[in-house]
Amino acid sequence: MKHTYFNAFIFSILLLTGCNKGLDLVPKDAISDATFWNTTADFKLAANNLYSSLETFNTLDLQSDIAYDVPNSVSNGTYQTSENDSRWTNAYIYIRRCNKIIAKAAASPIASALKQFVGEAKFFRAYNYWMLYRYFGEVPLITSELDINDEALYAPRSARKETVDFILKDITDAANDLPEKSALSGSDVGRVTKGAANALKARIALFEGTWGKSRNDAGANGYLDIAIESATTVMNSSEYSLFTAKGSQSYRYFFIEEGDDGSEAILDRRYQMQIASYNFPGVVGEGHLLPTKKLADMYLCADGLPVTKSPLFKGYDQTGSEFQQRDPRMTMTIVIPGTAIPQCWYPQPAEAWPFYPQRNANTGYTTYKFLSEDAASNESPGLGYGYDRHILRYAEVLLIYAEATFEKNGAISDEDLNKSINLIRQRVNMIELSNSFVNANGLDMREEIRRERTVELALEGFRYDDLRRWKTAENELPTDVKGIKIVGTPWANPIVVEGQDRNPYTDASWQTRTDANGFIIVESASGRSFDPNKHYLAPLPTKEILINPELKQNPGW
Repeated sequence: MKHTYFNAFIFSILLLTGCNKGLDLVPKDAISDATFWNTTADFKLAANNLYSSLETFNTLDLQSDIAYDVPNSVSNGTYQTSENDSRWTNAYIYIRRCNKIIAKAAASPIASALKQFVGEAKFFRAYNYWMLYRYFGEVPLITSELDINDEALYAPRSARKETVDFILKDITDAANDLPEKSALSGSDVGRVTKGAANALKARIALFEGTWGKSRNDAGANGYLDIAIESATTVMNSSEYSLFTAKGSQSYRYFFIEEGDDGSEAILDRRYQMQIASYNFPGVVGEGHLLPTKKLADMYLCADGLPVTKSPLFKGYDQTGSEFQQRDPRMTMTIVIPGTAIPQCWYPQPAEAWPFYPQRNANTGYTTYKFLSEDAASNESPGLGYGYDRHILRYAEVLLIYAEATFEKNGAISDEDLNKSINLIRQRVNMIELSNSFVNANGLDMREEIRRERTVELALEGFRYDDLRRWKTAENELPTDVKGIKIVGTPWANPIVVEGQDRNPYTDASWQTRTDANGFIIVESASGRSFDPNKHYLAPLPTKEILINPELKQNPGW
């Protein structure tokens, strides 16, 4: 019942990718336009396929400064143009399918009964255009199902404002025809809703508003208004709340099995064991999404002050000392070294160190977020895992509201903080943020709002987009990527795990790869760059430009 579209997936792919031109006969053994598009069930089946365009679990934060695995070409600025890009190709595949559903519904004698599925198609058309827009900027806007002779195949890129306004209009139209979450039941639970449309609208409007503001665009405030209005609509709907079912550990549990269909979930990529599963906990557990020192340092101390200001901060000289008296989300995201936690290949919790059983010691930090407590899957990861991937969640909406409000007005009231950021902090029993606290401690409200966003959404794939829209990537990315302090600390001595000394940091090759204060330099700034005239947008795939000369490459590429 939980997963609504799996059984229809293959059927809908066959339908939506079929040719619709030049058929003289109705095939007796295949699905065709001539035999389909007759009932609401047909349109629902077609809409089911669109859910496969939702983002899967990913390691996108490796493109930023808060996560590391091995050198990442986006993060360090060495990536080049490519002939093809699946982000471009896949988005337009789904856009075409959305266009087909919208056109077929408009021509249907039962059009009035199809509003929900037209709403879903418009939502996913906007979603896929957003996926293009966030990376490439303006793109060709295609609103009909084209054939090989259509002139629109060779259309130029639409202007930036035209592109984002089209996306926002599609979402607005979708919201008008989509149900609230509470109206869904049975196998329909998990379909896109009015709340999902407004949350996505808020995300895109915040992106565009802050992108424009950081570049002195006079139209930026209009988008910030849209972000505030859309977030407020979600907040006032009474459809969502922060997940608190696991008490003080609710933040961690929301990202594994216990969080499925939770009150905070607005839109999920839905999974189920033995039907659609994955091994993302294995990716995380093997060390392919390591926190960096920059992320670790962002977590406030328990008194609400940064590590550079708080008398509570215990420093870095002992293994685990930096985790003491910190924002509780730190230890729900990053493992305290030596703590026994559930992990792949272990039926029972096992000690976790940056070098064992994790295979990647690069930063010295170990990720706890996303690690499942499903004992059967942990013992036999080949079975896969089945918890959902949260695409849109209520905490993000609250963060959007706070940031958009501050950026629009240059200030934010304590009342607005109390209905946004402080709700998020209350979940983890963290001291609240207020204007008097910021002023009394010489803090910067914008910096604290951005910090809150980064730690709450850590390792969920938001950071690279945030750095680009804030126009701070040129300052944050071309710097040393650092890890734990291994010089003059217990990390420089043998550490016995399961009867063996497994600590690699005692070796001279590690001890000499540090800065003046003894912190690991994982990747030196000398090998990292960010060209502000080039890297804020990704290059269009060169094959697309070859096919369509009207497409102009992004600047610098």
